[in-house]
Amino acid sequence: MHDVVLISDPRVTSIPVEESGEPLGDARGRLRLSSLLADPEGAYAHLREGVLTRLEEAERLLPAGYALLMVEGYRPPVLQRRYFDKYSGELRAAFPEMSPEEVHVAASRYVSPIEVAPHTAGAAVDLTLCYEDGTELDMGTEINANPEQSDGACYTAAPGIGDEARHHRDILSAALTEAGLVNYPTEWWHWSFGDRYWAMATGAKAAIYGPHTP
Repeated sequence: MHDVVLISDPRVTSIPVEESGEPLGDARGRLRLSSLLADPEGAYAHLREGVLTRLEEAERLLPAGYALLMVEGYRPPVLQRRYFDKYSGELRAAFPEMSPEEVHVAASRYVSPIEVAPHTAGAAVDLTLCYEDGTELDMGTEINANPEQSDGACYTAAPGIGDEARHHRDILSAALTEAGLVNYPTEWWHWSFGDRYWAMATGAKAAIYGPHTP
């Protein structure tokens, strides 16, 4: 777990963005969507077209009977900042000995700082596996469980989760990786394409998606 590169790491934040200008596409009608984090404007259902087409490819790579269940895609910057500030506040309250820098790094395990957040670029998706009838599969934790709540079981490679959950995580990871997405290792459900973290993980010289304001 200690070799995980966090999204706040300079190896990620120093990567330039060469914005492609690619529009956001609507996943409704193309993928199964959960209503867990649905917003009235439907922002949650949107992703860059390059991400959406790769998710469609990943779903075709799944074993028969399985499907992707998308929970959240695009996240407006104001909401991203609210999430980061809220979790930072929880960490400060729980660990008052932490310095501001330590809180920032610790918070980035679970919520991306606004300046590099891939959700605000429409480059990241939170998703899980389900059967074709929409029944969600055991993945070891609930989606969006933080490291404290899950005792680290939210990490994609976490030891100690059940065999069934590990099998399901492996199925999800294999399909998404083959389709060209990369995982944020502290969150089994978080995958991205075209953002700075993707560029760091794949060796690309630049990200192709930066913050997007509708």
